[in-house]
Amino acid sequence: MKKLLLAVLVIAGAGIAVGEKPESSASVVADVQKPEVGYMAPHFTLTGLDNQTYKVEGKRNKPLLLNFWASWCGPCRMEAPDLQKIYEKYGGQIDMYGVNVTSSDNPEAAQAFVQTYKLTFPIPMDVSGSVSNRYLVQAFPTTYLIDAQGIIRKKIIGMIDASTLELELRQLQNEKK
Repeated sequence: MKKLLLAVLVIAGAGIAVGEKPESSASVVADVQKPEVGYMAPHFTLTGLDNQTYKVEGKRNKPLLLNFWASWCGPCRMEAPDLQKIYEKYGGQIDMYGVNVTSSDNPEAAQAFVQTYKLTFPIPMDVSGSVSNRYLVQAFPTTYLIDAQGIIRKKIIGMIDASTLELELRQLQNEKK
């Protein structure tokens, strides 16, 4: 019994010691690129449908909504009008990239999708699938909310309605203040 009590005290003491430095462990996590909440968003550079270059590489001027989609995806079709409305309303306050996972789609179908839904936000093309692989995208749509420090604050798998997304964006904007 004494050995068990001693082991519990040693383990408890170790836990307290680890918990004494939350700032240092938090900054280490923030420096690690990993597609999970609390980690630095994995860096990438992609060319968009408009032939512009789009990057995620750490700190930025505004938070970023990063949405992975494919033209054949039913939930992506349902979500597209809401994403456009969000962009029209918050485009000056957030960056928004609608990454077409072209490796699971094709450029012509992506272009037709963008025209059908009159999307005006940037559409980077993940032709090789390397970015969606880095972000471990396994379902469409998948959305990441990334703060201005480059840290992932939310990962949403599947469709999200406009009102819920708006609440999430407001929360993300409030975190930077």
